[in-house]
Amino acid sequence: MCLGRKVLFLHKEFVMKRYFIHLAYNGLRYHGYQIQPEALSVQEELEKCLSMKLGQKTGIIGCGRTDTGVHARNFYAHFDTEKSIVNTEVLANQLNAFLPADIVVYRIWEVAPDFHARFNAVSRTYHYYISRSKNPFHTNDAYYLYGNLDVEAMQKAADLLFDYSDFTSFSKLHTQVKTNKCKILEAKWFEQDDMLVFRIKADRFLRNMVRAIVGTLIEVGKGKMTLEGFRQVLEDQDRCSAGMSMPPHALFLEEVAYPFNRMTTFVSN
Repeated sequence: MCLGRKVLFLHKEFVMKRYFIHLAYNGLRYHGYQIQPEALSVQEELEKCLSMKLGQKTGIIGCGRTDTGVHARNFYAHFDTEKSIVNTEVLANQLNAFLPADIVVYRIWEVAPDFHARFNAVSRTYHYYISRSKNPFHTNDAYYLYGNLDVEAMQKAADLLFDYSDFTSFSKLHTQVKTNKCKILEAKWFEQDDMLVFRIKADRFLRNMVRAIVGTLIEVGKGKMTLEGFRQVLEDQDRCSAGMSMPPHALFLEEVAYPFNRMTTFVSN
């Protein structure tokens, strides 16, 4: 689809420029953001459309990798190109015309050549949504949980997360990360309409970490685990000590934070 006759690119300058993409996606159909062998991913769809529009194979680096089935309300990625993009708004619109309905590009802008979508992010924030009443319109974006929960006890357990930095007990086994240490910046339960929401913010997250934490906190809320039991899970550094991993469809990457001055220095259009 061609959107008018606006000039989109200048000639190649043979100087690599870096552009940031702000996007969102419904993760139900995807095996996460990152490209997987013989599995559909958000990155694959983005790279396919962007490469077509730029007329050259273009790789895109994301701010992280979401698990299979997890959604992202705000996600950032960057790509490098020798082409000077005259109108990034037109490029965003053209990408949206070709991308599947469950992926949207909000904005594209030029940044400094060394500004990295993953390594320059200072924090990520996730929400896990629990529906307290059965609702057929939330089957794909919330987890329906029948029965009462002691939310006060769940919050007290969540507060214990700040006392630790090693979250091996909540990490998927056999991952290829160098460390299981993270810095928790926020961990809070709150009510939103008919939803119970867990908000957690950290400098980084391990694979499956948020869903494992929520599953273990629910054990506390059901009275099946004490606060001391939750602390012991943290200290055991053993995935077998923690609770079940919650389904992915109720988990959203809500926010990714960057140094403000780095995000705006090279804004174009």
